[in-house]
Formats: sequence, structure tokens, C-alpha cells
Amino acid sequence: VARVAAGAVAQRVLDTAGMKIYAYTVALGGIYAQECDLDFVEQNLLFCCDKSVYPKMEQRILEVKKEGDSLGGIVEVRVKNCPCGLGEPVFDKLDAELAKALMSIGAVKGVEIGAGFKVADMLGSECNDEITPQGFASNNAGGILAGISNGDEIIVRAAVKPISSIEKEQRTITQEGDPTTISVKGRHDISAIPRIVPVCAAMVRLVLADHLLRQRMIGEKA
Repeated sequence: VARVAAGAVAQRVLDTAGMKIYAYTVALGGIYAQECDLDFVEQNLLFCCDKSVYPKMEQRILEVKKEGDSLGGIVEVRVKNCPCGLGEPVFDKLDAELAKALMSIGAVKGVEIGAGFKVADMLGSECNDEITPQGFASNNAGGILAGISNGDEIIVRAAVKPISSIEKEQRTITQEGDPTTISVKGRHDISAIPRIVPVCAAMVRLVLADHLLRQRMIGEKA
């Protein structure tokens, strides 16, 4: 709650630069969105961005709930109208700061920016975002080059692990080291999604507001 509240304050700072932040679910339990409809995001309980796969996500939740298990997923945060020049080239790289902020969220186990891990399979000529008179021809960099925003959309994704407290019986050990089993009873969320979606957005807002204020302070001193 505190992160989301702070993020709302940070958005007031970002509003002065016209920056818009959108966060939504792109994957849940192995079901991936095939398109992104930002208007649909606020119309469903999972903040899913694809109307066509939303029923499948709901069905997957019901199936896993019956099994006493839990689900992970992926949250994507998109930043529009980000000005150029936010970040630093070495110690406080914007992408590093965003990754740190998102990784500070308990259930997040991985972060990727732009094309992310897909760049490992690309050629340099495929990965490079060529520049045209109209702007960048692609956005594999996710709006950040050399730790500094380049004016393109910032795209960052967070991998969210399944909740560990599950009813399904699993192996563990006692305090004495003897083998036993554990089953967590009671009411539990099946996934950290959708609760984690606004938290991811809030952390991105906080990082961007910080760097925007830094940029303005440097400009005033120059």
C-alpha cells in the first residue's frame, strides 16, 4: 500500500512532463497475451491486456485452485512520453535503477527491458535500433541506451513467481532435519497477480520521478 501511495505522488511529478505509465498482465500460468489493448486493462480483474486470452487465464486460475497450487506470471510496464536524458551512464543507469526497484518487490524474480533475453539470439544488425528521420525503426533497447532514456517508449517486464504458500502437500524437514511434509491450509491467493500490477507501476513511477527531478536540478545548476 505504501509503495502504491508513494507512486501516486510520484505521478504528480511525472504529469509535469506529460509522462504516462501503463502496467498490465502479459502472462499468467503459461498463458501469454498476443496483443495489447490498454483500454481493456482496466476492464478486467487481472489487468490483462488481451481480451482474447483473458477467459483462458480465468479458467487456469480455477483449475490450479482445485489442485491446491499457485501461479506465476509476467507484468509489463510501459512508459509513454519519457523525455531524453534521464539516467546516468555508469553508477545510476536508468535501466539498472528500474531493475533494482522492481526486484525489490518480494515476488519478482527477474526483470527484462525492451527485447530482454531475446537479444541473446539476435545478430547485432537485428538488435540495433536503426534511426530514421521519423525516429527509431524498432525498440529492442526498450527506450534506454547506455543507461539513459532515448525518448522512445520505455518497456520493462517483471517475472512474478508463484506464491509459495500452497495447500498442495510438499516435502520439507523438521527442525531436527528429519523428512516430513507440509501443506499450508486456509485461504490464500492463487497468484500475486493482479495485486502486484499496481505495485510494479508505482516502483517505475518512483524511479522516473527521481531521475526527472535530478535532471531538472542539474539543468538549474548548469
